[in-house]
Amino acid sequence: MRAMPSTIYVLTGCTAVGKTELALRWAEANGAEIVSCDSLLFYRGMDLGTAKPLKPDLARVPHHLIDVRAVTEAMDISDYVGLARRAVTAIATRGRRVLVTGGSGFYLKAFFAPVADEIEVPAELRAELQQRLEREGLGSLVTDLHQLNSAGLGTLDVQNPRRVCRALERCLVSGRTLAELKASFAAQPSPFVDFEINLCELVRERSELDQRIEQRVNQMLAAGLVDEVRGLLAVGLKENPSAARAIGYRETIELIEGRLVASELAGQIAKNTRALVKKQRTWFKTQLPEHRQVEAADAKVETLF
Repeated sequence: MRAMPSTIYVLTGCTAVGKTELALRWAEANGAEIVSCDSLLFYRGMDLGTAKPLKPDLARVPHHLIDVRAVTEAMDISDYVGLARRAVTAIATRGRRVLVTGGSGFYLKAFFAPVADEIEVPAELRAELQQRLEREGLGSLVTDLHQLNSAGLGTLDVQNPRRVCRALERCLVSGRTLAELKASFAAQPSPFVDFEINLCELVRERSELDQRIEQRVNQMLAAGLVDEVRGLLAVGLKENPSAARAIGYRETIELIEGRLVASELAGQIAKNTRALVKKQRTWFKTQLPEHRQVEAADAKVETLF
């Protein structure tokens, strides 16, 4: 019996940097299967706006965690970790290499550190707190949090309704303070602690990346992005706020609903994509462990990892 490979290779980088083709070539050359780490490739039908690999490319190498959800079904980090863990284990059991690729920071972090715990919040409690937020305002929930956390709220952003709600529901369900929850969370092992992680980040000069973004947006629109979004709206895209707010989709929805004119669509998508890239660069620099950076223009399959 072949020994299971013990390394997960991770190729990341900003949107439009050129990960997809290089990942395919590396996987082909190294007997690998690809596990997606892109928070939008999960959704069936979200193809053009996500620059999802084309069917011929998907056929070149086995891919995992692409098209695993209807556009109306949310995907959270716990779901992702479970699916990714099963995919990685299955690939390794077959004696093949694992290549994770994508640029979605929070999902990417799951390969290096704990990102979720075992606390399950009942849907009824979540709905109740949302109703209270709307009825009583944010201050009421913050007051409850202070009552449950006599030592203070730490670095919690008390102006952020979503974070306040999540903090309060977790305190109520667990019976613990935010400080206790933080300490318990930090003590957890990474979901992939039994694998060595080999991380490489593709990088490009900003001016070159801006050009690639413009080109990508034009290609998306020429290929029929507006029609894709119309079709997705018809099957419930807006039932999944995370998907509906994704760059490329939210701007196209604004066009379809009359809040944006056609002549501004490409520019707005490109502008928001550049803003995303700026955030990604900061995230990779501050949230990922020390890793190797490779200029995308010079990247070679033979020396990538």
